[in-house]
Amino acid sequence: MTALATDTGLTDPEVRVALDELAELALLKPSAQFDGKLRPVSPDVGLAKLLASAEARLASRQVEVEEARAEIASITAEHHSAWPIDGAIRHDGLDAIRTRLEELQRATEFECLSLNPGGAHRPEAREAAASLNEEALARGVTIRAVCRDSFRNDTETLTYARWLIELGSEMRTVPTVPIQMVIVDRKIAVVPAQADNPRAAALEVRSPGIVAALHALFEQVWEVGLPFGQQIPRDQDGCTPTERELLRMAAGGDTDEAAARRLGVSLRTVRRMMAHLMERLDAASRFQAGVNATKRGWL
Repeated sequence: MTALATDTGLTDPEVRVALDELAELALLKPSAQFDGKLRPVSPDVGLAKLLASAEARLASRQVEVEEARAEIASITAEHHSAWPIDGAIRHDGLDAIRTRLEELQRATEFECLSLNPGGAHRPEAREAAASLNEEALARGVTIRAVCRDSFRNDTETLTYARWLIELGSEMRTVPTVPIQMVIVDRKIAVVPAQADNPRAAALEVRSPGIVAALHALFEQVWEVGLPFGQQIPRDQDGCTPTERELLRMAAGGDTDEAAARRLGVSLRTVRRMMAHLMERLDAASRFQAGVNATKRGWL
């Protein structure tokens, strides 16, 4: 022990610890020639045994993982078999809705489509969706989303949108979005149970006919949407898509408050836009502005 300490520059306790570690690694064994002595074992032999032991443990863990995966698949299949094909499953409350959307996104195979009539994304919603979106895009899933034009007015939401687009997502905007909706792999659609309160409950629909109709609606809205990164254009009459939509609402009798909700902008913004449009249309009222716009072919 003293000789080893001298040769290695270690203390006696340190030498003992080192010898114990070498013995555990099967690199030292009792000598058959000298009682009470140890003999070194070739690393090829000792470490090969250690590697074999590690491989055996790894194989055992892999078997456990496969068994757990099979059990989860069995439970999932049993759970899904109870779902009505042409009916809908109701998810009550925001937590239940988000939990189910997370499950669906993790299981998405090739495509996730969404219509988003809300305004700026809440920070907690962005945080919850970021990692799931990143994982899905990394798996090769196509993500397409349509939001309102007012979505472009929030700096943090814009930053998040640009990040998603850099990862491969596609996003477009329109003045108003008809319904909140998520479609997964063209097989499952999630829509609000109450149009006026989408956070209260959601319906998960699997009927092929209904999902196909909702998918057609998405594609129709997507077709007229403006891709992120492009400036909102003005048409031949000098109107933006949002201004033209506001004129349609005015012609239809919607109040400023209703228009603000649908467009996702403030009441002050709607009134400022409406005043500017009335001036351009030589109108004394909102309704007259809608009528004059129709006469001039703006609508």
